[in-house]
Amino acid sequence: MDIIKTATVGIGAVLLALMFKNQRPEFATLINLACCLFIFFCVIYKMQEVLSYIEELSGYIKIEQTYIVSILKMIGITYISEFASDICRDVGYSSVAGQIQIFAKMSIILLSMPVLLTFLSTVGEFL
Repeated sequence: MDIIKTATVGIGAVLLALMFKNQRPEFATLINLACCLFIFFCVIYKMQEVLSYIEELSGYIKIEQTYIVSILKMIGITYISEFASDICRDVGYSSVAGQIQIFAKMSIILLSMPVLLTFLSTVGEFL
């Protein structure tokens, strides 16, 4: 039931930020940022559980750890870039948000290249 608690905190923060938006917009931004950080740390806490399941799954399937680590890094880059770009958009800096997303996409492409090359060499051996 952690989702109910997290959703309640999120809705409460949004309502509180809306109350401050007209009178003190800087407080609304700080409330928004604090709520986002709270949810971000909740996700990190949940990620620990996911990592334990991934380790268990890797015991069943013969996959090198480097591939699992690469996939986890890609997931992390995606989440962090979305988090950062959404905050930038909320405060009106959409151009910075776009640049963060472009950098994240390039980082994911860079991480995926060794996996793609290994895949292609494996397929080439079968042909």
